[in-house]
Amino acid sequence: MKRRRSHLKLPRESLTQSFALVALLLLGAVALAGPSGVLAWTENARLLEQRQAEVKQLEAERDRLRNRVDLLDPRHADPDLVGELLRSDLNVAHPDELVIQRK
Repeated sequence: MKRRRSHLKLPRESLTQSFALVALLLLGAVALAGPSGVLAWTENARLLEQRQAEVKQLEAERDRLRNRVDLLDPRHADPDLVGELLRSDLNVAHPDELVIQRK
């Protein structure tokens, strides 16, 4: 009888071990290819570099615009910038200026 019991427990143990193996393999697959897995790290690193480059570009643009705003302060406006904006916005030029069009 002991042999029969051990023979009957073998499929149950085998089924439990198989289930544990499948669960372990699924966890390994998620760790490898999941949204925060090893394979996603390279993609995230590439996206981080792109975003950092974009942030640098936007910071440069912000600094340029901040400088123009400071130069156009009504209390002490830069005469060169004011003249440039008047000429570009109103399409006016002094008689002695030569206008070169950009392509």
